[in-house]
Amino acid sequence: MPDPQSRLYKIGEVCKLADVQPYVLRYWETEFPPLAPNKSGGGQRLYTQRDLDVILRIKQLLYSEGFTIAGAKKKLEGELDSRTPPAKDLTRALLNVKKELTAILHMLEDSSS
Repeated sequence: MPDPQSRLYKIGEVCKLADVQPYVLRYWETEFPPLAPNKSGGGQRLYTQRDLDVILRIKQLLYSEGFTIAGAKKKLEGELDSRTPPAKDLTRALLNVKKELTAILHMLEDSSS
């Protein structure tokens, strides 16, 4: 059974799900860099579940919360950035994993001799 997260949606499906017109989606793509659907060989837009989530959030910011395009863009960037760990934290975590794996390797080498 395919993973729902890997499903691709055509622009018509996204328009129905988000209740917006295709020209609105195309405009949002120019204003919101995180919204970047893939295109099929024939040039048709293919949206991921992540794209759909971003579209629904943009709609909420603009229509429900009253943000301007600029304000919504800034708010969305902040929200998406907060989901991604800073590179410094990631580097520190990877160094800790490396240290722990090295310690395990030394224990295994000691136990086999």
